[in-house]
Amino acid sequence: MTIKPLIILPDPVLRQVSAPLEQVDDAVRGLASDMLDTMYDAPGIGLAAIQVGVPKRMLVIDLSKEDEEKKPQIYINPEIVQFSDDRSTYEEGCLSIPDYYAEVERPAKITVKFVGIEGQEHMLEAEGLLATCLQHEIDHLNGVLFIDHISRLKREMVIKKFTKAAKIRA
Repeated sequence: MTIKPLIILPDPVLRQVSAPLEQVDDAVRGLASDMLDTMYDAPGIGLAAIQVGVPKRMLVIDLSKEDEEKKPQIYINPEIVQFSDDRSTYEEGCLSIPDYYAEVERPAKITVKFVGIEGQEHMLEAEGLLATCLQHEIDHLNGVLFIDHISRLKREMVIKKFTKAAKIRA
């Protein structure tokens, strides 16, 4: 069990575009395990590799409730291949932007193509919270944060707050 330090706004690493993984090997499986440990410890429901400083296209999700058995999901090289026209709004937060939440509107349903932890290709149709979470984490792989989907004024206020906090920590 390895809990990795989280990259926090305004760290420029969060704006990097992650590179595809060429193969699924023991190192990738180890990273996935560490990411799940880190996400559960935070606690959160999703985590992209870039949030622990690894610019690779991998993310983990677990939408199970606290009192339920864990249901970890690992997505390697995920790609959204279809979006619905219908929209849904969820209050989103982010482990890299602690204690800040905002309503974000996204497509209600998506189809995602990805590679599983054993190296096999999958297609998944997702809606509801899973669709929102996948879009949020895939955004991370593209250097996009959920605050990029809110008004410029709110986004600038959040960035200013986290920049000030980073200077105090330094």
